[in-house]
Order: sequence, then structure tokens, then C-alpha cells
Amino acid sequence: MKNKYVLISPCRNESKYMRQTLDTVIAQSVRPTLWVIVDDGSTDETPHILLEYAKKHAWIKVVTRKDRGKRSVGPGVIEAFNEGYAAINPDEFKYLCKLDLDLRMPPKYFEIIMQRMDENPRIATASGKAYIETDHGLESERHGDENSLGMVKFYRVDCFKEMGGFVQQVMWDGIDGHLCRMHGWMAMSWEDPELRFVHLRPMGSSQQSIFTGRMRHGFGQYFMGSSFLWMLLTFVYRVPEKPYVIGGFFIVLGWLKAWIKGEDRYQNTAFRKFLSDYQWRAMFIGKKKAIEEIHEKYASKSIL
Repeated sequence: MKNKYVLISPCRNESKYMRQTLDTVIAQSVRPTLWVIVDDGSTDETPHILLEYAKKHAWIKVVTRKDRGKRSVGPGVIEAFNEGYAAINPDEFKYLCKLDLDLRMPPKYFEIIMQRMDENPRIATASGKAYIETDHGLESERHGDENSLGMVKFYRVDCFKEMGGFVQQVMWDGIDGHLCRMHGWMAMSWEDPELRFVHLRPMGSSQQSIFTGRMRHGFGQYFMGSSFLWMLLTFVYRVPEKPYVIGGFFIVLGWLKAWIKGEDRYQNTAFRKFLSDYQWRAMFIGKKKAIEEIHEKYASKSIL
């Protein structure tokens, strides 16, 4: 089963970018055994492009869902992913990856990720780093090192199953990293030239505006259980990012709006206690050291 992995790609109206993703996955030094692409009711040329590629490559399988009438970021994405997951037997694979169709991947990406995870069985999920193309060249999206990135969630199947899969809500791609550490595993992303991929749609954007995306992120932080103090620190961290100052402001605004409305929060109380303890510790000693402490605490946990 070594180096046997499956990709699952939820997508909707991705005709602008998807050929770059498809072509760079096909060109990988180690190809996936199976690639399940879930068309979540696309109304553009996406179905025709998927049919074209599926005819040429037997290991590409397309699952088609009815059009819900709109893009549903967060819950809808995971709902579509789960339909793709239901179409496979996960026990046939060592690794699985939730892969978006708005990426351009480097040629040895999956080979290197699997090699590093094989070397360290404590790693449950990992990724490289996302970059965007600008007039000044490639610029980092400035993700932290403590989780794999949501657009390329690469998982050890055994860990994914024990964790219970992804939470079907905004911030699913933040919750999973903390759940991994709760189980004694490691979640991470590496800054490495061979693992840099291009994100063709800017992080935190949406079909409406980048500010809507930032407010959605704020709601997700609220749902996950982040404190208001943590959000203020997030605002400070986001100040250097475009759109300067106002982008971070809309994240905080999204948290406040959810708090004022009394929106539901993630009902895993053990998780929220774990998250609160981590965030308080990170505010005093920094995220990197707080994560290292957690890893040391669970270092003796038996491996699956």
C-alpha cells in the first residue's frame, strides 16, 4: 500500500482554473491511484472539461451532484467531499487528499509529502505552502506551520478515520489540525521550494467579495471557539496583508456579528477546552512553542 493515495476534489464552476490543476496532477512524479472529482452542480464548462479528462485517464472518476443554486463555502464543500469519500473504500489507500481545483502543483509535490510522512509516523496531515502570483512575482499567503492547508489537505487514512473526518462547517480546516493534536498526532505545513504551489484564487476571497470571505473567516473562528482576545491578536497579525488593515477588521467584525446574534458554536466541549488552553499558552510563549509543548506531552502516545 506504500505510496498509494487517493485525491478527492469537490468543485463548482472551476473552468477558469481547473485545467492547470488537472495538468499538474497528471504530471506528478507519483500519480494518485484514484482521483474522485465531485462536480457540485456546476453551471459553466466544468462538466465538459471533467468528461474530457476522465475519458483520457481511467484513474479519474467524476461524481455529479445536483445544482444547489449557489456556491456553499465550508459546509457545502465538505458535504461534496463526503460524497466523494463515500464513493471509495478508504482501506485501499494509505493516504488521501482533499484537493481544490484552483491550484498549480509542483511536479514532485505528492512524492515528497508521502516520503516525509513515511519518515515520521506521528504526522497525521501535512502540506506545502500556498503562493499567489502578483506583478512582483510569487508572494506567500502567510499560513502558519501548525496545520496543513485547506486546499491541499493530505492525510494518513488511519488518522483521518479515527478523527472522524472533517466537521461540516466553516473553519473545518482549522478544527482538524487541533483535533489531530488532541489525538497525539502532528499537523503541519512546510516551507520548501519543491512544495510551493500556486493558489489561483486568493485566500479568503469569495464569490461576492474578499471582505465577505474575511467575515466568513471571523464567523468560523467564532464557531470553532476562539476568544475575542485571540481575534484582536489575529487582527494585528493581518495588518500587513492586503487589503491592509481593513481585511483584519472584517475578520473581527465577522466574529462580533456571530457573537451578537448568538450563533451556534462547535459542540465538542473537550475540543474547545483544548483550543482555549492552546490559545492562552500561545499568547504568552508564541504559537510555535505552544505546539512543541503539545507534541512533547503526547510523545509517548502509541502509533496507529
